[in-house]
Amino acid sequence: MPTFVIVVVVIIAAFIFTALRVLKEYERGVMFNLGRFAGVKGPGLVFVWPIVQQMTKVDLRVIVLQVPKQDVILRDNVSVKVSAVVYFRIVDPAKAIIQVANPFEATSQLAQTTLRSILGQHETDEMLSQREKLSSDIQRVLDQSTDAWGIKVANVEIKDVDLDETMIRAMARQAEAERARRAKIINAEGEKQAAETLVTAALALSRDPRAIQLRYLQTLVDIATEKSTIVAFPLPIDLIAPLIGRGAQSPPSP
Repeated sequence: MPTFVIVVVVIIAAFIFTALRVLKEYERGVMFNLGRFAGVKGPGLVFVWPIVQQMTKVDLRVIVLQVPKQDVILRDNVSVKVSAVVYFRIVDPAKAIIQVANPFEATSQLAQTTLRSILGQHETDEMLSQREKLSSDIQRVLDQSTDAWGIKVANVEIKDVDLDETMIRAMARQAEAERARRAKIINAEGEKQAAETLVTAALALSRDPRAIQLRYLQTLVDIATEKSTIVAFPLPIDLIAPLIGRGAQSPPSP
């Protein structure tokens, strides 16, 4: 075989070997022909013409972005440090390559500024008690802003909220005062219900004097079951009134 043919075969084999690309299921290739956008290819085997074509791989999997702690001044002038986690993925590979130089860094910086902006509009109590709502607001704003970059923000979670010691002690005193207030309200409600029940019982007993006597006898039975050795109880006048009347009407004995 002539040497020229061997050289040609080697050149063609090297050309084919360098022109073939394999893209995984979660990868896409953004193609450029002499610098002009030529479409998106993949997954699978892709042929790229050397020199004429260039391909940039894009990962479509969900990216977990750690937002470092940010100093946030809340609406009630309380300074806190807040960190968060952002879950996002690229849904349009062409926009992610053409519209923004570094989509990951751009999303990180935007998440930090959005976190400070959204939380700065709320007070401390709202931030601590409404984390899910605030996370949803941050996710919505981020998703709208990154849509032009071909990025979909799936979820945002506020991770840590750091307060200074003075604020923690103040909130502890506030919580203790709130618990004491609730205890007093519950106690007052109990006293009110007990008083209403006693009034109802008194009205029911006052309708028939015999009911009062039965209640009195029941009280004596309850007292008799106690372990006390001496029991002192008043004698109702309505029980002995008939005896007093009979004694007054009977004639004296001769």
